[in-house]
Parts: sequence; structure tokens; C-alpha cells
Amino acid sequence: MILSDLKNTERQAFLMPGLTKALEFLRAPGVKDLPDGKYEIDGELVFAIVQRYTTEIQFDPKFEAHRKYADVQYIAAGAEVIGWAPLERLGVSEAYDGEKDVCCGSVPPGGWAPVRVEAGQLAVLYPEDAHAPRLAAGVPSAVVKIVVKVRVRLKC
Repeated sequence: MILSDLKNTERQAFLMPGLTKALEFLRAPGVKDLPDGKYEIDGELVFAIVQRYTTEIQFDPKFEAHRKYADVQYIAAGAEVIGWAPLERLGVSEAYDGEKDVCCGSVPPGGWAPVRVEAGQLAVLYPEDAHAPRLAAGVPSAVVKIVVKVRVRLKC
């Protein structure tokens, strides 16, 4: 996992093919004003999902993990907490769905870290990172988030 201000991500782009395109999209003027929905950046290799919602207080959050894509979760407005844990701590309750590229479950209390992400910041979450997004950073509040999905190379 990487947590950074968008303005400081230049040196990290080399870490994964597609990350440069994701960051260019996020830096585009007016990106935070796009309507909710899916936006193609590089076909199914890199695409963005713009979403608006209200964060929630959760004491036992639902975690998710992906195999095919890394998530670049950028907070365009507001703030939220993303729960983070190493994948091996995830107790899977919903088996992996290859079409949706997600499995879900829980992480024992004390087994995950709350990561606060504020407007202008992003978290890069790899397939090794179980994560629980949409958590309130204090009290529930409105958030504009852009999740850019970046295809990762699958291990043989």
C-alpha cells in the first residue's frame, strides 16, 4: 500500500504499468467535477469510477480484496478512513468473484490499521492489501472519490 498526496506521486509511477496513466487522469483539470460513473482510460487495463457517498461509522467493517486490479483510491473532496490489513489476515466470507474481481470478508479486531485519506490524497492498494473503504473519519461526511483500477500482471 502507498499513501501519498497526488502532487508527490511522480516517483512512484514506475512501480506498476498503468499507474502513470491513472495519475495523469487524476491530475486532469475538472476531474473532481465529473459525474458519477465509469471512465475508460486505457480500455480494461486502466479505468476510473467516480463516486459520491456519505462515509459510515463501522466497528466491524467489511473488507475486500482484488486479484486482477490494484485500486488507486483518490479522495477529490472530503475525507475518509480506509481500513488496511495484509491479505493473509482476511477471513473470507464471500468467495472470489472473477467477473467482479472481488472477494470479501472480515479482519479480526486489532488486525487492521485505520488509514485516514483526505482531499488531494490517494491510497494505492495492491492485491496483497485487504481494505475496507468508506469509513467515517470521525463523523459521517460527504466524499467525492475516484477509484482508478489498474490491471496488474498475474503470477503464472
